[in-house]
Amino acid sequence: MNQPKSQKIVPETAYLKIENIWKAFGSFLALKDVSLGIKEGEFVCFLGPSGCGKTTLLRAIAGLDLQTQGKIEQAGKDVSNLPPSERDYGIVFQSYALFPNLTIEKNIAFGLENTGRDKLEIAQRVAELLELVGLSEQAYKYPAQLSGGQQQRIALARAIATSPGLLLLDEPLSALDAKVRVHLRHEIKALQQKLGVTTVMVTHDQEEALSMADRIVVMNHGSVEQVGTPNEVYCRPATLFVADFIGEMNQLRGFAKNAREVAIGTTTLACNKHGFPEDDDIVITIRPEDIVPHSDTEPDPKAAQEGNLFEARLKEMEFLGSFWRCRMQSEAFDDNEIIADLSINAVRRLSLRCDQILTIELPAAHLLAFALPVDQA
Repeated sequence: MNQPKSQKIVPETAYLKIENIWKAFGSFLALKDVSLGIKEGEFVCFLGPSGCGKTTLLRAIAGLDLQTQGKIEQAGKDVSNLPPSERDYGIVFQSYALFPNLTIEKNIAFGLENTGRDKLEIAQRVAELLELVGLSEQAYKYPAQLSGGQQQRIALARAIATSPGLLLLDEPLSALDAKVRVHLRHEIKALQQKLGVTTVMVTHDQEEALSMADRIVVMNHGSVEQVGTPNEVYCRPATLFVADFIGEMNQLRGFAKNAREVAIGTTTLACNKHGFPEDDDIVITIRPEDIVPHSDTEPDPKAAQEGNLFEARLKEMEFLGSFWRCRMQSEAFDDNEIIADLSINAVRRLSLRCDQILTIELPAAHLLAFALPVDQA
């Protein structure tokens, strides 16, 4: 493993510093030169598909799987080779990991009993934590008597009982049903903000990461693809993988014309500024919600001037509650399918129906260009 070290800079002010981390399982590289800085009090999500290395990175931070190479610092202290018991963190697993034979009260008290506190102090802390997670009345019940959401709140209370400097969450909501998951993610975020504890959460759920994180670390094949705020990774993806993985994305193969124009076949579109040389093969992307339908009687003169107004045939409409997902085809794009997410009001206003020809706008500000993947070149 004699690859050159990463050139990424980890800020000196970072509370948690991950520098040039590699992790090998035999000949398989699970992490490849990962460097990252996390600020004190920040809520960071590691996001990516199964097998991308996000859980391996979390376990390296926790000392549960030591890295093969690299350095981890927390609050200025090198913890790279310390056992888990000597690191300052609390952890919540997907499976809750509560002791089934202990009451809720004793589950939370378990970690406190080894800190040298007296019984009265422990009891007061447990009562405080139960109130914090809204489960004071459940103190004498056993885990099996609680719902999944309640068990996860108890696991969270136990993790923060000793007031750790770092809170690690390993897909804590994935075992819950959708409605409970949405409710609990708001509770966890509110609790994190109240406590101000630096938090790292692993998830494969994009919505979870977008709604909870201060910053998202998007991972793929053991490497970091992009680090940014939810708005940055969604609206300004750094790579085609990030654009495709987070949310829906239309992808059309084309080529570069100049810094602000791209082409699909014989159709030229104004787009966001890019750095590709003329005639480079590229992938042109736009999110479904960024496509704008226009009334044929009142076209937008600015869009028409930019050359980004096109006729399309509405092939299929799928009602998804708050919007309609519309699948279209246009000769301008060599009959490639284009997906547009249109509001109920827009569909009603334009009286849209299947097989209708309508005018759509692809706003230049939302058209992004990416390099063609190697397997498509």
